[in-house]
Amino acid sequence: MAEHEINATPDNVHWGIFDAALPPRLEIESGDRVTIHTISGAPEVTPDEGFQVPPEQRALHDERGPAMPGHILTGPIAVKGAQPGEMLEVRILDVKLRTDWGWNVIRPLSGALPDEFAEERLLHIPLDAEANVGKLPWGVDLPLRPFFGVMGVAPPPAWGRVTSIIPRRHGGNMDNKELIPGTTLFLPVHVPGANFSTGDGHAVQGDGEVCVTAIETALTGTFEFIRRPDLSHRLPRAETPTHYITMDFHEDLDTAARQALRDMIALIQERANLSREDAFTLCSLAADLRITQMVNVNKGVHVMLAKKALHG
Repeated sequence: MAEHEINATPDNVHWGIFDAALPPRLEIESGDRVTIHTISGAPEVTPDEGFQVPPEQRALHDERGPAMPGHILTGPIAVKGAQPGEMLEVRILDVKLRTDWGWNVIRPLSGALPDEFAEERLLHIPLDAEANVGKLPWGVDLPLRPFFGVMGVAPPPAWGRVTSIIPRRHGGNMDNKELIPGTTLFLPVHVPGANFSTGDGHAVQGDGEVCVTAIETALTGTFEFIRRPDLSHRLPRAETPTHYITMDFHEDLDTAARQALRDMIALIQERANLSREDAFTLCSLAADLRITQMVNVNKGVHVMLAKKALHG
């Protein structure tokens, strides 16, 4: 196992897009670990003074803007040998704050209540890494739970260039707050090397992410990447120390919920000698269907099943 590091310099980021044609910025062996530094925010949400702004963020703003509206992503990172039809196992080992602030914005015609907030509002929220809290302007110190809103591989080449805003089969802007250190994410591979990228750091977020933004911030994450030729699933999955997680994304929330549920039924059958009917019953008794986010065009649903409910 080798250890690598990749910084969020202008040469190492892509802004607003996923694209199978993007060349990797780092190539690693299966089993290697990578520490990935990220940045968050366009010039209009970046404070001029009073906070620590990563120098790479200023440099990127000076050099170029987004290819499409969306997120600043570090990568891609290629895993040697990974092939389309396989899965990439991404072990999330560590996630840390990079700076002392985050931002949250409400915009008209956006979010889960698009017609109800007529004025744009930007907040810069101080972050206290030692106390692990965000200091909200109305006097509450909110406990932090950092995670990356965007983790994804290159999409199928036939899709061409796609926005980073919409989560799809390649992962991307999943905004799943369960994907914290100790969790393993499984992503379907669509191009040789998989080409993983991440960004959209969140200091904390509620299920739904209803105003479109969490406490958006710069994060550093450490990941271990493992090629999984023995697995082949159409959609992302995840596993925490205590739960199995299946996910889907669709414009229609009901459609996303149904497909995430079908995938959990399939997972149960893969891991236990249960009929499809028994798996469906178990989901009704022990699985939780949660709204991941409601605001990224394709809405997200994730199903969580406690391992002890399946294995005793």
